[in-house]
Amino acid sequence: MTTAVFLDRDGTLNVEKGYLRHVDDLALLPGAARAIAALNQAGILAILTTNQTGAARGFYPESHIVDLNQRLQALLYEEAQASLDAIFYCPHLAKGTIAPYNTDCNCRKPATGMIEMACEQFPMIQRAQSFVVGDKASDVTFAHQAGCTSILVKTGYGERVLAGKYQALTHPPHWVCDDIVEAVHVIIRESSHPQKN
Repeated sequence: MTTAVFLDRDGTLNVEKGYLRHVDDLALLPGAARAIAALNQAGILAILTTNQTGAARGFYPESHIVDLNQRLQALLYEEAQASLDAIFYCPHLAKGTIAPYNTDCNCRKPATGMIEMACEQFPMIQRAQSFVVGDKASDVTFAHQAGCTSILVKTGYGERVLAGKYQALTHPPHWVCDDIVEAVHVIIRESSHPQKN
């Protein structure tokens, strides 16, 4: 069986800047590329699972979300020859203004649809051995509902979540880390323990 890391995007891998209306505005957080490279080298799947409601809100077309994710992949490779093994995004928002995205779905975090899609693509994934890394309380709930270990990073909205100023934590995270670099150190260390199953 295989360990996977389900990664949030904005505020976890790249700098949180709100809605990225220009592709060139996406910039990696320090150390993010090296962290993903470390997962690649350890044989741990690095899978993006990100809510992206810009299309549902009418800010930009869905193709722009794809372009942003492609830039993320390109930057990871340019900096550290790192790569994400798969990319999943949810463009939906029930209160959105643009069809067909203004609908309820099972893929908007904290619903577990994106992890379920990942497990269909990679049947060897063992959820109980896998991790979710993100900067929001919804990422922690996402992990809890999927049966994964949760890591809340302090980058992005993470500090505000911990201070009780953004989203309420309904479940305590298993780990709180300064950033994706520390989170990956924890993941690789924990994944090497034979009792982790």
